[in-house]
Amino acid sequence: MKSKISIEIECPIESVFRITNEQVAEWSLIVVANHVLDEGQQGLGTRFQTITEDQGLRLVFDGVVTCYEPPFKCAVRLTGKMFDIETEYNFEESFGKTRATQMSQLRGKGFFQVYTFLFRWSMKRGWLRNARNELESLKRFCEQKAG
Repeated sequence: MKSKISIEIECPIESVFRITNEQVAEWSLIVVANHVLDEGQQGLGTRFQTITEDQGLRLVFDGVVTCYEPPFKCAVRLTGKMFDIETEYNFEESFGKTRATQMSQLRGKGFFQVYTFLFRWSMKRGWLRNARNELESLKRFCEQKAG
């Protein structure tokens, strides 16, 4: 299952890139904790653990930064028990504003793979809604910090 969502943020690109990468648990509606496992490392290859909670379901993911090109692009791969997620952010600056585009792909495992296939249309709507809500939360957080 794939998604691609964009939003315009009234904040400089460097700030949006930094906040997106370094303050995930503060701006995200789903991520409740994000811990870097490689102390002192930042950027490509950095390993981390993310804990999410959505509709009462708490999940733990092992993550790795797969792309880190400040302030224009970053990507991560999250590996969980039920599914894996690959997410990429692209940032473009225009007149002091930043256009953030998030592209994500979810790959189910085991029973969840069958479930996502059977209920893909319903799952896709929820997946897109969550992606939109996450970007809107990032926008509010960045603009509040800039203001």
